[in-house]
Amino acid sequence: MSEAPHLTFDLEKPGMSKGHLIVPKGADCEALSLPVFSLNKGEGPRLLITGGCHGDELEGPIVARRLVEWLPEAQTCGRVIIVPVLNPPAVQACSRNTPVDGLNLNRVFPGRADGLLSERIADAVSRLLLPMADTVFDLHSYGPGWEFPPATTTHPVADPELMAKTIKMAEAFKLPMTLVWEHPETPGMFDTLAQNQGKVFVCPELGGGPIGAEALAIYEAGVRNALIALGLVDGKAEFPTFRQQKSSQTLETRRPSDELKSPASGIFEPRCSILDVVKQGDLIGIVHPMESLSADSTDIRAPGTSVVCGIRSGGYVKVDECIVLLGRPLNR
Repeated sequence: MSEAPHLTFDLEKPGMSKGHLIVPKGADCEALSLPVFSLNKGEGPRLLITGGCHGDELEGPIVARRLVEWLPEAQTCGRVIIVPVLNPPAVQACSRNTPVDGLNLNRVFPGRADGLLSERIADAVSRLLLPMADTVFDLHSYGPGWEFPPATTTHPVADPELMAKTIKMAEAFKLPMTLVWEHPETPGMFDTLAQNQGKVFVCPELGGGPIGAEALAIYEAGVRNALIALGLVDGKAEFPTFRQQKSSQTLETRRPSDELKSPASGIFEPRCSILDVVKQGDLIGIVHPMESLSADSTDIRAPGTSVVCGIRSGGYVKVDECIVLLGRPLNR
């Protein structure tokens, strides 16, 4: 039996502490040492911030590191634990899945102590960090292949009170979009585990496409707004400027038709942009086949009035691959 996961320092210690979460070695690799930052200023909210669950979503680790720089001076109460990178092998490989075992870390929670590396990471987080928090921000992004606005997302929660608290917390980021996403039944997600324990879990999807300074500033401002709403930081929350606008909208995507899939393989040409309002029949994009010069290109049109939440930023797509995500104003 391998050694149990453990922390190299005491999270209950007052003030600022830095150390590591040790994920034990297994048959597939040696032990991992995940840097952990803790700032304990006594009574108040207990927040866990994580990034780098998926290795090709790099905005989260950058924003988490930035928080470590200014939070010690700004935090007024409570406790914040920050793990900038949950999955170092995936981040180093810029891979969505863990390259050691091929698993998606966000599909194996609560993990297994004697499992593969992804399962051991999930087990360590579930046992040692999640119990220390009432609220979780798991920082993601939509990756380089999509255009996606800075947003906070959550999935429907059966408990109406917890659902209301979660939406309120997600909206407190004041990012351009808050999205309640009816996701297909997917076991092993970090948010499902936390919400089943009565915790507020928000998944900021910090945009898509290339990483840039302006986008990172928006993401950091959104997290600061959320910290202000929790009462951990003093200040006045403000809407970040995105495409010359300071605004936010709360949407939901629940219908199967909200995920438009490519009817054929080919190169996808987007014809609209994120947060555009489209009506039934409007042209959203075109799929151009490459295998045959006689095959016609295929128009992708809106099935009804909706908002473009996310769209592939071009490139080669396969048949039945999702290329557009649509939403409508949340029905509260």
